[in-house]
Amino acid sequence: MENIRNTYEVLFALSLKNGEETAQATSERLKGLIEANAEIVAVDVWGKRRLAYPINYEKEGYYVLIYFRSAPDFVAELTRVLGITEDALRYIVLSVDEKKQTISVRGSAPEVVADEDEEEAAVSAPKEEAAAEEAPAEGTAAEEAPAEEAAAEEAPAAE
Repeated sequence: MENIRNTYEVLFALSLKNGEETAQATSERLKGLIEANAEIVAVDVWGKRRLAYPINYEKEGYYVLIYFRSAPDFVAELTRVLGITEDALRYIVLSVDEKKQTISVRGSAPEVVADEDEEEAAVSAPKEEAAAEEAPAEGTAAEEAPAEEAAAEEAPAAE
């Protein structure tokens, strides 16, 4: 049987009620668990951030994003551990398709690989947008022309 290793990302928010040092220690413990059972690809510590809404009367959390490669059965174990960790306010573990998504962390720009078709589309897109912008300008001038003709027809009748 093959050793199947998929790429995953885990994002978790930890409670700050016991202090930021405790949250850092918990994140290091979780990172150690992942290192013991998987290959870590990238770690991005977001740190102390404001929550979108209060969770357990807390307004801030300590965020950590970790990309790792492991067997699918480890994901179930990681989810179980995060579920019983008292300091974990929220967490999510997702599978990442590396063919469609470039893994990058804050401070490093993702690599963009453009095919020839994409380059042609990028070159032709500004031309299409410019043509679309010119079309309304022509339409407004065409709308003004009948108004000027109507005014010209009324002027000789008034004389």
